[in-house]
Amino acid sequence: MMAIRTALGFALVLAAAGFTPPAAGQEPRVILLGTGTPNADPDRSGPATAVLIGGRAFIVDAGPGVVRRAAAAAEKWSEPALLPPGLTTVLLTHLHSDHTLGLPDLLLSPWTLERTEPLTVIGPPGTRRLVRRLADAFRADVENRLGGLEPANRTGYRTRAEETKGGVVYRDSLVTITAVPVPHANWETSLAYRFDAGNWRAVISGDTRPSDALVTACGGCDILVHEVYSAERLTGRPADWQAYHRDAHTSTTELAAIAERAGAKLLVLTHQLFWGASPADLVREIVAAGYSGVVRSGEDLDRYPGSSPTR
Repeated sequence: MMAIRTALGFALVLAAAGFTPPAAGQEPRVILLGTGTPNADPDRSGPATAVLIGGRAFIVDAGPGVVRRAAAAAEKWSEPALLPPGLTTVLLTHLHSDHTLGLPDLLLSPWTLERTEPLTVIGPPGTRRLVRRLADAFRADVENRLGGLEPANRTGYRTRAEETKGGVVYRDSLVTITAVPVPHANWETSLAYRFDAGNWRAVISGDTRPSDALVTACGGCDILVHEVYSAERLTGRPADWQAYHRDAHTSTTELAAIAERAGAKLLVLTHQLFWGASPADLVREIVAAGYSGVVRSGEDLDRYPGSSPTR
């Protein structure tokens, strides 16, 4: 296993010379680690998306199963940055449990598997408290590993928690990451994340109802990874759930309009609420509603390279 060197501060040396593109074979790419919802679908782990820039992995959200899914993606796609020592940065879109239940896994499992760098956790207000209380909850585990016979380093379990309501949250010589506020039911702060790497741009929506902010953030992006529910199947849901989903999430019809206005070259569906529909049904609904770009129904471990696909 290989440890991943932190990029914090690394940009200062090369920034004056302009953007340095990734090496050949290291174009920016997106891997879906978990495409699920709170529903207990055995084929879809909890929400988690990896954005890989050069040799570094940025994880967006930490749904259940995130570390094992990252290991599976590392093996499937020969991505060493997704091995446990490389899981050093996670960006939370919001603090719903299905997006954070894998956070203790990210805090501790990679440490026991040779990570030496503290985990950086970036998220909305409340993130520091969540991280602090998780550290307290697992204090006995940490003390046992540090004080017993088990070999354990004294840095990899530590955390750096940062909170944001929007704006640039990370920048190095290869990538700038921007948090974008989006509306999600009654959460005071919920975020999407935009990744800009040279001329390549990807946007991860998090959970959101239709948002002009995402249209602006994408602005012709190469990849828009967006949550969605079936507009056709919504009518079969109880009235109270229909009201919630309209306030918290985005229908296929609404998403088609957003992606078309945003000029997204590739639309990848995640956090999909099917309610009996198939993945092909969701794609059909979006195409029928007027999206003219390429659309894919995402599955766990799918990978999307930086180059634009063709239909």
